[in-house]
Amino acid sequence: MNTVLETKNLQVYLTERKEEKQLVKNVSFSVGQGECLGILGESGSGKSMTVKAILGLLDRNFRISGQALFEGKDLLMECKESLRRVRGNQISMILQNPMTCFDPLFRIESQMRETFEVHTDWDRETIRKNSLKILERMKIQEPEEVLKKYPHQLSGGMLQRIMIGIAMLLQPKLLIADEPTTAIDSVTQYEVLEEFLRIRQEVGTAMIFISHDLGAISKVADRILVMNQGKIVDQGNFSHILHDASDEYTRLLVEKRMAVMKKYREMVSGGAICWN
Repeated sequence: MNTVLETKNLQVYLTERKEEKQLVKNVSFSVGQGECLGILGESGSGKSMTVKAILGLLDRNFRISGQALFEGKDLLMECKESLRRVRGNQISMILQNPMTCFDPLFRIESQMRETFEVHTDWDRETIRKNSLKILERMKIQEPEEVLKKYPHQLSGGMLQRIMIGIAMLLQPKLLIADEPTTAIDSVTQYEVLEEFLRIRQEVGTAMIFISHDLGAISKVADRILVMNQGKIVDQGNFSHILHDASDEYTRLLVEKRMAVMKKYREMVSGGAICWN
């Protein structure tokens, strides 16, 4: 399996009020073609900070060291213009907050068309056809009407699905998904996760799937890294994380997830529900 991305001793520091604080500590991992690496952790664990550092999405208040080798090229050594060319064409990232990814002044169709014009050689007719196709695949009803709408006229979940669809349609070598199912209902979440599996199988896209949801990450990830306080505290396949984790924080995440699922099963099977 060809390695698409490899990080070596990645560290991120933030300077505030002349003091430097380390946020990401010696993070090393790799992901190969057609493989999905899951990064699991709660808010503030450093998982999103890690991938933003790799892609050059942090401002000048941050200092980054280590290596992030994308097909052998160290992204940390590239200039901003070079990174912009890589992002979108070869690496796509689905951000956690879809509202920040759309311009409120332009219709959805216009924004999808602009993205595809930059990153493909499709003509307008092909772009429109593919835009409708991806909306249907993302289970969005009345796609013709959705293309005419402005972002504020759609829910966060719908915008998230559109963003996921755009990224998948571009078929990048590496797809980074940062909490991609947070704003999506459970039924649609299942269908979207199936799409992640499909693009891996059909296109061979390497993926990094970031989430605090053990259930979602277990469905798509071959390997899981657990992050806490900026460092990797455990790693392995889902079975290891579920049954054999040695790290106390990892075991706590699993216990919380299992408790939630147990409560859910009790509720749907007709158990008593107490509204407090």
